Amino acid sequence: MLLLFSVRLVRTGIERAHGASFQRLMVGQKNLAGAGTLGIVLAIVLQSSAAVALLSSGFLASGMLNFAVAMAIMLGGDFGSALVVQILSFSVEWIIAPLLAVGGWLAVKSENRRLRQYGRVVMGVALILVALGFLRETVAPVRNSSFLPFIVGYLENDILTTFIVGAVFAFVMHSSVAAILVIAALVEVLAIPFQVGVTLVVGANFGAGFIPVWLTRGMAIEARRLVYSNLFVRGSLALVALAGLAYFGGLPVATTSENAQILILSHVGFNFCLLVLALPFCRPIGRSMELMLPDRQVASASETLNGHVSALDPNVIDKPKLAITCLKQELLYMLGLVEAMFRPTFDNFVEGSPEDLHAIRAMDEDVNACLSDIRTFVASIPKSEYSKAEAREARDLVEYAIRLESAGDVVAPRLTSLAARYQESTSKFSPEGMSELVRMHENILANFKLAANVLISNDPESARLLSLEKTEVKRVERQSRKRHLKRLQNGASESLGTSDIHLESLRAMREFNGHISAIAYPILYKTGQLLETRLINELSEQVEV
Repeated sequence: MLLLFSVRLVRTGIERAHGASFQRLMVGQKNLAGAGTLGIVLAIVLQSSAAVALLSSGFLASGMLNFAVAMAIMLGGDFGSALVVQILSFSVEWIIAPLLAVGGWLAVKSENRRLRQYGRVVMGVALILVALGFLRETVAPVRNSSFLPFIVGYLENDILTTFIVGAVFAFVMHSSVAAILVIAALVEVLAIPFQVGVTLVVGANFGAGFIPVWLTRGMAIEARRLVYSNLFVRGSLALVALAGLAYFGGLPVATTSENAQILILSHVGFNFCLLVLALPFCRPIGRSMELMLPDRQVASASETLNGHVSALDPNVIDKPKLAITCLKQELLYMLGLVEAMFRPTFDNFVEGSPEDLHAIRAMDEDVNACLSDIRTFVASIPKSEYSKAEAREARDLVEYAIRLESAGDVVAPRLTSLAARYQESTSKFSPEGMSELVRMHENILANFKLAANVLISNDPESARLLSLEKTEVKRVERQSRKRHLKRLQNGASESLGTSDIHLESLRAMREFNGHISAIAYPILYKTGQLLETRLINELSEQVEV
């Protein structure tokens, strides 16, 4: 558990510090080699190929990436994750104490948000090294187990079962890095033979392909095409490797503690071959997956003006789980519409045409139509077929739809009107002011993916992170407002001419982000992480009196 917690600590710290930067880097990729290299870097930084897969699939589903580039990033992420295992396998126990000291001080004492997240990352790396030390000490007594010879003997004689065990182990741990490190530790202390370890590693590589499939099960078909493609190429190479092990009888390596390092190198080699062999075929793989997993063509009750086929199927209204799934799918589409409205905000400030602003207002009408359909759908739910918890979840989803509609109203007409005023104005934002607005805009864009994840998974940790990011956006807004007022005090003419537009834009974006982040509240309340406010308590006391 410590190992899994430590890996997660590093990943979430990096995501919180540089989530928006990841988006810019990934969306800016045009060629496959560069995308593959970026995937390697992201996996090393995040210490998780699954995190890279989620980022790639999310941007693909939103239309910001094409399939080939997303596939290349994902393949690079697989290889980068293998390099992480190699890096963590080195004996560097001497650095643990300094890392804990520095990381702890940054996480607790620093007032800078990004430095606090860096502290989390440093502590996470230190705890990974601690966990690996504990792991080696824990598995060492396994060698003396009376059951071990029986288990090892069975696995040695049944290569297919060993392969399946490795796949299940990686999937259950939800971290290929942790799974491979555990297998390597078992081989290092001679608890299992090298041949068994190799087969387990090959199986773990296959099982790792199921992790992003599971995590994206509720996402759009474009995202699922990507993870299924990754599973296909990983599975194909894993089966080829398994056939080679079965035919040649494994690798003739002596039983020594050095076998752990050789095992890890074989894992790195597997993923390197996967990257080199599959990278040139990213585009053909994409075309094949479009044929195997075509866009959904099932008609439904209503369509929006832009041809969107509603996910709200009236035939499942009496089936709570299916109905709630339909609601979430429609909300994902609604969330995507709102993101598409918000994304070009500052492009419209600088060079937006009347046609661009009109298109955004047209999308707002589609958002309104989605809300109307969702209200009608939920209103027709037969109460007798739904448990109290299911009925409450349906109401929460309607409330989020209302918040998304309000978010659309923030963009159109408020932000579009501000953009039109800015274009008509002879004064322009100062470079500092524009930088502050763009930074806040990027922070909010990064929250869209997090909101989609919360909507799909109902994950309390993701909900808590989204709530923290909402607080961060409010902090950025306050700081930007203070800096703007200070520039006014210093007599900056540019800031004076655009003051109203600047402050109203900050206020509108903060409000917009509050609507997007609202999906976290029901989950936090249900898990006891959202406290009642003082106002509510006071009102309750007055009612009782």
